[in-house]
Amino acid sequence: MVTGCSGYIILSPTEFFGIMPMNRFASFLTIVLFWYTMAGCVKVGPDYQPPPTLTPDAWQAPASHGLQAGVAEQQILAQWWTVLQDPLLTGFIDRALRENLDLEQARARLLAARAKRDLSAAGILPSLTAGGSVTRSHSSGNRGSGTDSTSYSSGFDAGWELDLFGGRQRSVEAAEAQLAAGEEELRAIQVSLLAELALNYLEIRTYQTRLQIAGANLVAQDETLSLTEARYHSGLVSEMALQQAKHLVASTRAQIPSLQTGLAKATNTLAVLLGKPPGVLTEDLRIPMEIPALPASVAIGIPAETLQRRPDVRKAERQLAAQTAQIGVATAELYPSLQLKGSIGLDALSSGRFFNSDSRRYSFGPSFSWTLFDGGATKANIRLQSALQQEALAVYRATVLAALEEVESALAAYALEQDRQQALQEAVVAAALAATLAGQQYQAGLINFTEVLDARRSLLSLQDQQASSRATMVGNLIRVYKALGGGWTSLSPLLN
Repeated sequence: MVTGCSGYIILSPTEFFGIMPMNRFASFLTIVLFWYTMAGCVKVGPDYQPPPTLTPDAWQAPASHGLQAGVAEQQILAQWWTVLQDPLLTGFIDRALRENLDLEQARARLLAARAKRDLSAAGILPSLTAGGSVTRSHSSGNRGSGTDSTSYSSGFDAGWELDLFGGRQRSVEAAEAQLAAGEEELRAIQVSLLAELALNYLEIRTYQTRLQIAGANLVAQDETLSLTEARYHSGLVSEMALQQAKHLVASTRAQIPSLQTGLAKATNTLAVLLGKPPGVLTEDLRIPMEIPALPASVAIGIPAETLQRRPDVRKAERQLAAQTAQIGVATAELYPSLQLKGSIGLDALSSGRFFNSDSRRYSFGPSFSWTLFDGGATKANIRLQSALQQEALAVYRATVLAALEEVESALAAYALEQDRQQALQEAVVAAALAATLAGQQYQAGLINFTEVLDARRSLLSLQDQQASSRATMVGNLIRVYKALGGGWTSLSPLLN
């Protein structure tokens, strides 16, 4: 007796024949059952083991400016955009998940990966085909009887290549791992899409805020220009002061078209991300809105948790598993292959005798093939697959390092930009007071217009920088959530 792979008892062919009727079909069935149980007991090639990954216990970035080292809340990570409290942004994200064309392409690739997996799995099972024919023929009178005849035939043909050394199973392992990698790729695209869409939406609101700042400054500068013109005509100021006032107004007005161009481009990009033609969102975004505010705190978790969550790391790990299985597929080519074939049917020369016992036919038996010499091609393929596995391992390790670097950089940028914003806030307050005092002193004739011009120009520049800095802070928050792998765990229906 032979102990099977699952621990149950398998009768050898000789023992089986002793308790079964000794006929040919029983013998064939015994062989089939015996080899079916034995097939898959051996799988050549290395068994995959996930590579060890050394990660720091905590992030290097200091837990400040709202960053907290506590466990990241899964619900917030799953839908991080909701912390910005912008219903219009949330609506755009919902639309993008349904209609974005990059996601549609990724879904199609995932369907293809599933089909490849099913195709590989089908190769392990036997095949069965049915057929039949009716043939009318006429023999040559010069070489035969010159008579007409009709033949009838029908039957079943079966074939099965036994997976004795696990090559087929390794192929299924590789296909399963590639399918999982395809799912992670879809998730990675989702994470990137959500971040890109939110950043693009933020860019739109930033341009709108900067346009409002430029417009408000332009109104104030127009008033100063009107006052300067009146004083010039009264002989109270020089022509130089008048030209400087005109220069200030023209410079501010010249900034507006470039801001409007950026706004139009960002709006068109957002439409494309939603799978729509450019221009369709102009009305939706017509009313300017404030740049979203930062949440009070952001839980960032630990590095090991982040690596387990990030789709790009998970994808690289599954690709390594797939390539490891390919070594087994290549190694199986060193060994012989065994096929079991059989057919059963009816053949007759008349329809009336078609179902007689004499019309029965059958054939069955095993066959094998073994490549004894191929010029070293099989061994070269094994070396090739092994080298590709080493490459996949290096890609995985590089992906891990890149993920850790992305998180650390995003955390540092998030904290440091808030320091910059605080300094700009203080500078804007001081610049606004300086501009007010300069205007008052100019009207009183205590200073020349050059000082007013410098104060106004400085205020506009600092207000513009402050608006850009506020947008950068929110953008860095988006990058933090993207780096932490947020944005896909609640979107599993997209994989169906």
